[in-house]
Amino acid sequence: MGFSVLFPLLAPIGREMALSEFQITSIIGCSALTVFLASPFWGRVSDRWGRKRVLLIGLFGFSAGTFVFNWVLSLGLNGLLTGSSLYIALLVTRILHAAVMSATMPAATAYMADITTTATRIKGMGATGAANNLGAILGPAISGLAVFSLLMPLWLMAVIAFFNGLFVWRYLPESPNPIKPKSELPTPVRYSDPRILPFIVVGVFMFMGFALVQQTMGFRFQDALGLSASETAKTLGIAMMFSAAASLFAQGFIVQRLNVQPFFLLKLAIPLLVIAFLLMAIFETRAWLTIAMIIQGFAMGLAGPGFMAGASLAVKNTEQGSVAGVAASCGPLGFTFGPLLGGVLYQINPILPYSCAATIYIFLFASMQWLGAKVDKNETKTN
Repeated sequence: MGFSVLFPLLAPIGREMALSEFQITSIIGCSALTVFLASPFWGRVSDRWGRKRVLLIGLFGFSAGTFVFNWVLSLGLNGLLTGSSLYIALLVTRILHAAVMSATMPAATAYMADITTTATRIKGMGATGAANNLGAILGPAISGLAVFSLLMPLWLMAVIAFFNGLFVWRYLPESPNPIKPKSELPTPVRYSDPRILPFIVVGVFMFMGFALVQQTMGFRFQDALGLSASETAKTLGIAMMFSAAASLFAQGFIVQRLNVQPFFLLKLAIPLLVIAFLLMAIFETRAWLTIAMIIQGFAMGLAGPGFMAGASLAVKNTEQGSVAGVAASCGPLGFTFGPLLGGVLYQINPILPYSCAATIYIFLFASMQWLGAKVDKNETKTN
């Protein structure tokens, strides 16, 4: 919820504060880079400190960071902070925010790996993804409160995140995985590890294309449909709700009923994403842009569990915290380059971000056979 509530709001809020498209998208890009750098660290720390303790750091850190970020936004909207000073303040607060909130996803993913077997891992990751997508439905719904105040949804999310932390502290059992001293931990899993490299390659490019689109759709809806800032937040929020619902359906129903290898889900998802991005580039009506986002959501709902479960199953049980950190950082790495590229391309021509994303995914699909062969080879070695 906390992530998805920001996407419909940041573009219109940024324009209200006279920030450029590149400045707006670079705020997300730099915070994503921070999450990319911090996630492997928090994944390893969860092996030493325990999953629950690291989860609490991430949740309470998210709440506190959101309060500070919202305060800077309020200064900008009220004209008390402008220009370069405003941009730098937003950048710094968002980076500090990201450094702490990045503890949540690796700990949650490793926790799920701890409580599932190899036979149920892909369904467990699908359930986690379905929970994320339920939040992705509720987040844009809350963003609709922007009709009363642009910052009201963000203040509300800071409060919800705080109570979420209290809920985890009180009710979540400790992970069954025993906490180990640093001397007993295995060597950290690296991005170049041949067991997970194919999933890393697909994951980074997949999230880069997704981020490129996600961070420019606010501009696309506002410009193509001629909307005001609050109307953009509401309209894009509804489209994102439909997209998240499609993703929830894919993860909650399709993935739970399919008994296939993780990489097969990625092969299904990539062509659907190409179709979605081409629709975004070609059409400029609310209906077609919403349909494109629904297709994108359904495809990402298939791809997410395949990516996370594939990386998890490729390594030993003792390496789950480490691989969870590495896998969780692939999305932020994609969100580092995707928004920056998307902002630049959109300023050149509004259709360029989506045609570029489609091109990236076409090349990615063309390489799937080669990457799949490496996955099969690594699985044979493991067996």
